[in-house]
Amino acid sequence: MAFAARAVFGMRFYLLAILGFLPLLCSFGPGASAAPFQTTAPTAILLDADSEAVLFEKNADDPVAPASMAKIMTAEIVFNELKNGRLTMDSEFGISEHAWRTGGARSGGSSMFAKVNSSVRVEDLLRGLIVQSGNDAAIAIAEGISGTEENFARRMNQRAKDLGLTKSTFRNPTGYPDPEQKVTVRELAKLALHIIRTYPDLYKMFGEQEFTWNKIRQRNRNPLFAFNMGADGLKTGYIEESGYGLVGSAVQNDQRLIVVVNGLKTAKDRAGESRKLLDWGFRAFEPRQLFQEGQVVGEAQVFGGDQRSLPLVSKRPVRVLVPRGEAERVTARIVYTGPLRAPVAKGAEVAKLEISRGDMKAVEVPLYANEDVQVGTLSQRALDGLMEFSTGWARRAFSSLLERI
Repeated sequence: MAFAARAVFGMRFYLLAILGFLPLLCSFGPGASAAPFQTTAPTAILLDADSEAVLFEKNADDPVAPASMAKIMTAEIVFNELKNGRLTMDSEFGISEHAWRTGGARSGGSSMFAKVNSSVRVEDLLRGLIVQSGNDAAIAIAEGISGTEENFARRMNQRAKDLGLTKSTFRNPTGYPDPEQKVTVRELAKLALHIIRTYPDLYKMFGEQEFTWNKIRQRNRNPLFAFNMGADGLKTGYIEESGYGLVGSAVQNDQRLIVVVNGLKTAKDRAGESRKLLDWGFRAFEPRQLFQEGQVVGEAQVFGGDQRSLPLVSKRPVRVLVPRGEAERVTARIVYTGPLRAPVAKGAEVAKLEISRGDMKAVEVPLYANEDVQVGTLSQRALDGLMEFSTGWARRAFSSLLERI
């Protein structure tokens, strides 16, 4: 249904409210579009960590095999256990024969070369997992926390659900091939951002250049470290099914970008395409602030309350990145299921602000009620009911008309 809405945008815009959406159209400059970017990666995404703006995406929601990039979720579960005091860095897990045979040197895959039947501290297993991409470390962690890889995979899926990774399914802690183990590059970027923000001290492990265990020194496999571009994480992956992939992050001039690519044919292609995306992101964009923290973004209509509209705010500044020195048309809309039903408590999350650049959704920000709305009087509720009936009839008639066009 149509909602009247007020927007405070601080720059030139056009306001239109149709069918529960509030589009805000604004142009930075005379209306030229962003310079195109091309990548040979079958799936890719580039994300600005501060604003969460998507700068580039290609098939970002297609399901792909994560290979060793699945170990990022394995690490997140350990980080969460450490943060909540259920583990310490000095906790020890055993290296079972299964971990040794399936993930150790005998397997032919990446390994930290842990000795069978030995006990290894969690801190060392984490470095074996993150720096050396050790499959034996991943299996030992899974068995130490959940008893079996299968139980740990269920833990991974529950944790993914908790973090809003609705399209990712995990079947093991290593990334070994499994037809049901799938992720998207968008959700890998979201997972990387979560780790960077939630565990800043533990995240530093992803930037360590080398680790020695059992007298075997191994270097980090992240190719971005060789380019002197501020890279400090995260993880590579390869299996035949997926091709070469990488989740990476780099910081330049206090701006952090996160890149994810997958499906490339060679390790050289993986390094080159990741670097190109990051270089382009740092060079081609600059931030524009649309709303300050706590600034009223717009209003939502309320049914049955002591007031008919409710101001909406964001709890953080709302920024979008636009092409540097060029014009860009940005579209934003407030989306909510409405009208909202009274009572509504101040601070409740009731809507979201979706900001797009062209056809690509760049930023999604939750919006919160800036006031309490109490249940209205009987006469107010009756009037709202009459208005809802009449506008609902008009909406159905309008939808029917559209179906005939």
